[in-house]
Amino acid sequence: MPEYYSSIGEAVGAAMRHNIALAHGPRADTPLQVRYFPPPAADPYSLPGMIARLEVTAHPDEVAAIVEEATGALVGPLPQLTELVAASADWARARLNFDYPDPDVAAFDLWTRLASVHSMLVYAQEELEAVVGDIAEMPAETSDPRHHDMVQVKRTRELLHDVMGHGPSDAEAMRQQAAVSYSPRAAARRTASPGAEAGAPPAGPPGAAPPASHRR
Repeated sequence: MPEYYSSIGEAVGAAMRHNIALAHGPRADTPLQVRYFPPPAADPYSLPGMIARLEVTAHPDEVAAIVEEATGALVGPLPQLTELVAASADWARARLNFDYPDPDVAAFDLWTRLASVHSMLVYAQEELEAVVGDIAEMPAETSDPRHHDMVQVKRTRELLHDVMGHGPSDAEAMRQQAAVSYSPRAAARRTASPGAEAGAPPAGPPGAAPPASHRR
């Protein structure tokens, strides 16, 4: 039965341990089992799933819902990361030593850097929460590509599945599959917007007849 790596770090660590074992000669250890990462569409609410759903063709309501999920107070990955950094800063705080004549400057420098990162994450969360409404008001259609070259692309890292063979050609299919179960808030928005139901056929020009079915 195949197993999952819970994180990229665990996968890299397993590969390093395997290479170290090979470098020290053959051993009688149990052979490594085949393990793999689940595709992003398997969990649309995970961070890889959110990234896979956030394509340039995504509907504005869906993008707004993804940002809301990322900043959610209970299970959002950004608040969880903020708490992780806060806990790391508190860990460094418990090792501060200001006694003279030889204070521990290294511990204070570490606490200062972690506290600064925590402040930046709090600011980032506040900014994301403030732009959710602006995202939802964006037009659904993309603009002329000639305008896109005026601004630098921000995404510079590929998903692991992009590197492992699930390239951009599968991204749109994964996004559409995950969109079936996205946030109820976005579903409420689409229900309130006329003609926004998923799967509705595109409207043709006035007076156009429906395509004839071909029979054999």
